[in-house]
Amino acid sequence: MNASCGYAATDNDTTVVASGGGANIRSGSSTSCTIYSQAGTGDQLDYHCYTLGNDGYTWTYLRNITRGTNGWVRDNLLSDNGSYAPCTALV
Repeated sequence: MNASCGYAATDNDTTVVASGGGANIRSGSSTSCTIYSQAGTGDQLDYHCYTLGNDGYTWTYLRNITRGTNGWVRDNLLSDNGSYAPCTALV
C-alpha cells in the first residue's frame, strides 16, 4: 500500500533510534512528495510503521522527536533499515 503525498500512518511500532543523518522526511512514500524536514545525525526517530512505495523500496513513517516533524523516509536511508511493523492504516 503506497502512501500518497499528504498521508500519515498509525503507530504500530515502539522503536526509537538515533538517526545516522542525511535522510529527507517526506509527505508520502515517494521522492516526488514534498520534503517536510530531515533526519539529522543524532536526531531521535520514533518509528510508526512501513509500507511499500511505488519505487519498489520500503518506506517508514516516523516522528522526528528532535525536530518535531512527522513523515516518510525510504528505509535504505535509515541505518537500521527502518520499521519492521507494517502499516495497517493510512490517515
